[in-house]
Amino acid sequence: MATSENSGGATLRHAFGNVLTFFILPLIGVLAFSIRLFSVIKYESVIHEFDPYFNYRVTQYLTKNGIYDFWNWFDDRTWYPLGRVIGGTVYPGLTLTAGSIWWLLNSLNIPLSVETVCVFTAPIFSANAAWATYLLTKEVRGTGAGLTAAALLAMVPSYISRSVAGSYDNEAVAIFALIFTFYLYVKTLNTGSLFYATLNSLAYFYMVCSWGGYTFIINLIPMHVLLCIVTGRYSSRLYIAYAPLVVLGTLLASLVPVVGFNAVMTSEHFASFLVFIIIHVVALVYYIKGLLSPKMFKVAVTLVVSIGMIICSSVIAVLVALVASSPTKGWSGRSLSLLDPTYASKYIPIIASVSEHQPPTWPSYFMDINVLAFLVPAGIVACFLPLSDASSFVVLYIVTSVYFSGVMVRLMLVLAPAASIISGISLSEAFDVFARSIKFQPPRIPENSHSGAGDATSGKDTIKNGAAKLEKQSGTDKNEDSFKERPSKKNRKKEKEPVEKATIKSQIEKKLLVLPLETSVIAIFLLVILGAFYVVHCVWAAAEAYSAPSIVLTSRSHDGLHVFDDFREAYAWLRHNTDVDDKVASWWDYGYQTTAMANRTVIVDNNTWNNTHIATVGTAMSSPEKAAWEIFHSLDVKYVLVVFGGFVGYPSDDINKFLWMVRIGGGVFPHIREPDYLRDGQYRIDSQATSTMLNCLMYKLSYYRFVETDGKGFDRVRGTEIGKKYFELSHFEEAFTTHHWMVRIYKLKAPKNRVRGKTKKSKASSKGSTATSSKRAGRRKKNPWH
Repeated sequence: MATSENSGGATLRHAFGNVLTFFILPLIGVLAFSIRLFSVIKYESVIHEFDPYFNYRVTQYLTKNGIYDFWNWFDDRTWYPLGRVIGGTVYPGLTLTAGSIWWLLNSLNIPLSVETVCVFTAPIFSANAAWATYLLTKEVRGTGAGLTAAALLAMVPSYISRSVAGSYDNEAVAIFALIFTFYLYVKTLNTGSLFYATLNSLAYFYMVCSWGGYTFIINLIPMHVLLCIVTGRYSSRLYIAYAPLVVLGTLLASLVPVVGFNAVMTSEHFASFLVFIIIHVVALVYYIKGLLSPKMFKVAVTLVVSIGMIICSSVIAVLVALVASSPTKGWSGRSLSLLDPTYASKYIPIIASVSEHQPPTWPSYFMDINVLAFLVPAGIVACFLPLSDASSFVVLYIVTSVYFSGVMVRLMLVLAPAASIISGISLSEAFDVFARSIKFQPPRIPENSHSGAGDATSGKDTIKNGAAKLEKQSGTDKNEDSFKERPSKKNRKKEKEPVEKATIKSQIEKKLLVLPLETSVIAIFLLVILGAFYVVHCVWAAAEAYSAPSIVLTSRSHDGLHVFDDFREAYAWLRHNTDVDDKVASWWDYGYQTTAMANRTVIVDNNTWNNTHIATVGTAMSSPEKAAWEIFHSLDVKYVLVVFGGFVGYPSDDINKFLWMVRIGGGVFPHIREPDYLRDGQYRIDSQATSTMLNCLMYKLSYYRFVETDGKGFDRVRGTEIGKKYFELSHFEEAFTTHHWMVRIYKLKAPKNRVRGKTKKSKASSKGSTATSSKRAGRRKKNPWH
């Protein structure tokens, strides 16, 4: 009778937990979606940053012209005069996802614009990422940890920074694909199901379509497989989880045009192939072990290992030969920057010039993951109690993501899911301990006149009674399991009594090791306060730090809120006041926005695939006015756009980026030297600046007529008066300057008409004039970039 009551109570608790989970998960999804809407509520529904404008433009083309035209689209409005094949150089996952959502909504007679769908794609997939985190953490440590991890990820600022409404970038869908791929891998690892292994390959394919960070997956999973093999945790489930992923996943990845044969030819993928060979050797060894006697097994292992070593040596030799034939050893520039943080600054300044490729500071960890940074160590310890294949994978995930986030601030985004999972496990375990301490609190011993040995005896009796009760309860639980499994009598006889006693003893010790009631209550209260602090910080970060679109800026002062809409003002002027075929030159940061919002052809943009082309623009900006005009004129440029923040105090302007233009330009054209622009090693724009700096095109286009604003020419960003205040432009003319002087557009003056010289009658003079004209022609034909 008691057994049936206990079984009914357990069933009721299990059903109640499922119902509660069913209601909590949608609330977590709503939280993840709604906390990212501050940008729309406070500002407007607009695309953010720079790269999202290119993605938005590509999505518009896809929805208008169809999938086949998208794959074959040659964009002649970028990288003039080279152009760009969009279908073969873009990760199509984000575009195809948003385009499919738009098509589905319009099929259901919900007429949303493409821009609206693009704005809300990231918040939608943040909810999906939270649910995927729940599934992954549940596979590792149960439902409670899964719900906690999902709630933490829904609000973590590092993920919010890349998934607010309007942040239409690849990471918007890639983080969901990353977590979901890891979930299916762990699910396959726990179940050994080939069905989940196939789904894992498809999820990996979606990740490859979405983001270049897929190389993190195809290196992390082999590392975990190798770790399991080395630590003696090989099983058939591990083989099923890994082998189909490498074979099917690699075949699917090669179908993505931007990846193609890189899936088998670049060094980022070689680790997966090497581990693929190793796991087959190990599987063969285990298979032979089951067939042969121990003596014959030793001989067979020697033979198999010898053959395996020969094969592995041959494969490694081929790989080394392929890698050695590449100048970068088969690695991409960004991958080498992750392995060697100093590589980009030494050899590829275009990568080092991007702010999100810089290493983070310590305060940025507290800003982006907040209290999770303190919960991660406790979560790692909890993963070892006990250690399983799934928990070891999570530990490896957090260790590698911490390293990569320390190299590149952009990869704080990869750290966010790992920190949320580990912190969810630590919080769940902590609440479990404290709640169990309250629930199984031993009865208080009444105070009496007895002391000393009598108190000790009574305490021992109490513990014995509790142990007897718990042993009885464990016996009841054992009876419940027997009713469920119904083992045969033979199997019951085969069960070992010491194992049963050890299990019962461990359960008793676990339930008897309780903390004092006051300690447990205080600890739970402090955890709730910690969670409240985390929620407040995340809401502040979402509302204030990460909601403002970079294209519309705001500032507060004593006289209220000021809105700076200069970027859209400048792009609108270009769109309405220039010819459709006019070419616009600017630094590569503004290429995507210029093409998408002004619909004008640009010389370089944010794709940064051609370092020489970018160096050409950097050389023009670093050169004197006449030499710069010759470079731009040779590229058929009609207008030059510069961003200037000295008037309003906008720090991310072209003057602050100018040294990167010098470095990138000097890397290709040696006559541009950085020391020529520095005074005693310092970058200055005041009266102490070098003549090269004061006469370069960037300085003139930024500070032309600037002294007219206040009579002094005081730069609010640099905090000083400019060195050269009064000058005129000889080869450029000011076409438009926005209201707050943040964007300035100049037009190239037309070349002067040629004046023919007088005809000489004498033969000698004709020879002289011919020689002179040939010299002039030689000067004209001289490459203006040198």
